[in-house]
Amino acid sequence: MSIYLDYQSAKSVDPRVIQAMQPYFCKRFGNPSSLHTTGDDATEALENARVVIADFIGAQAKEIIFTSGATEANNLAIIGYAMRNRRKGNHIVISEIEHISIHNISKFLEKNGFVVSKVPVNQYGEVDVQKINDRITKDTILVSVGWANNEIGTIQQMTDIATLCREKGIVLHSDAVAAEGLLQLDVGKNLVDMLTLSSNDIYGPSGVGILYLRKGTRVNPIIIGGGQEYGLRSGTENVPGIMGMAKAAEIMKIEMTAEAKRLLNYRDRLIKEILTNIPKSYLNGHPSRRLPNNAHFRFSGIEGESLLLSLKDEGIDVSTGSACSSKTLEPSHTLIATGLLHEEAHGSLQITCGRFTTEKDLDTFLNVIAGAVNKLRKLSPLYKEE
Repeated sequence: MSIYLDYQSAKSVDPRVIQAMQPYFCKRFGNPSSLHTTGDDATEALENARVVIADFIGAQAKEIIFTSGATEANNLAIIGYAMRNRRKGNHIVISEIEHISIHNISKFLEKNGFVVSKVPVNQYGEVDVQKINDRITKDTILVSVGWANNEIGTIQQMTDIATLCREKGIVLHSDAVAAEGLLQLDVGKNLVDMLTLSSNDIYGPSGVGILYLRKGTRVNPIIIGGGQEYGLRSGTENVPGIMGMAKAAEIMKIEMTAEAKRLLNYRDRLIKEILTNIPKSYLNGHPSRRLPNNAHFRFSGIEGESLLLSLKDEGIDVSTGSACSSKTLEPSHTLIATGLLHEEAHGSLQITCGRFTTEKDLDTFLNVIAGAVNKLRKLSPLYKEE
């Protein structure tokens, strides 16, 4: 059985979540749009789930829009807001290290008459609030900054960013998928206007997500049909999946503090032992303002893909970066944005722990990785030159 250390790309569904979903596949299978008793039962379940998920982030139930996942929620937020409000302006600001879905959404908008400015980050992947301010113009209508980076784990100063946007009268969106379940996300205290979440990232089923839409924030729908989800996301709701996300959120709210503390200990152990025991190894991302489950390294003289495959042969699953952009041979845009050279970015490895990671998993990984790095370096002309 493999050792799984790639929790950022996918998480297994918690057995308690599966149990909560099961009745909605066969016994409580109704369509919430139906007016009969079975439909009423589905409607009640859907609205109860909306309440639970709203409570998870300090929102109101009517501010939760169910989607097929985080990518759709990002599309609804950014394209929907841009199209609805283009008379107010055509300028959008994002960071250089946003998720690939947001970069591609930005390209779509640029082809449709919008201007997108990208804010650079420092060597740790931090977005400077002043640099956001410097890019805001009279035509700026939207800022989008991820709560934490999905690759290197750096946590952004969201309170300061939200304060700036509120002072400027500009709507703020945040893709919080990397941060959910690891950090407290309270939209009442941190005044983001739109927030993207994914079910699977809190150990719920894949194929479900939400867009939090602060009351008064107007967007155009991007999926047109029967008018479900307050007319903003047509299509019959995925009731079993939504019930799974609600149960996952309920569990996470109770267990998150203890879980994050445990993962923080794992993260710090990984960082300390790898940097101590493997020469010319370096930490990517902020040394302390980073997600509690994320350890991201680069190793001189070898490629991350080769190291990943070596670890795969030993039954260990890790990643070289975002799974959503892993089909390309290009280096991570996030790592390049932090100032790394292409060969440095290619030599990186991402380790993310999760709910079912054990100390024994870390023992095995740490016993294997030093030997794998050493073996690859012996085969590398690049490392011999050093």
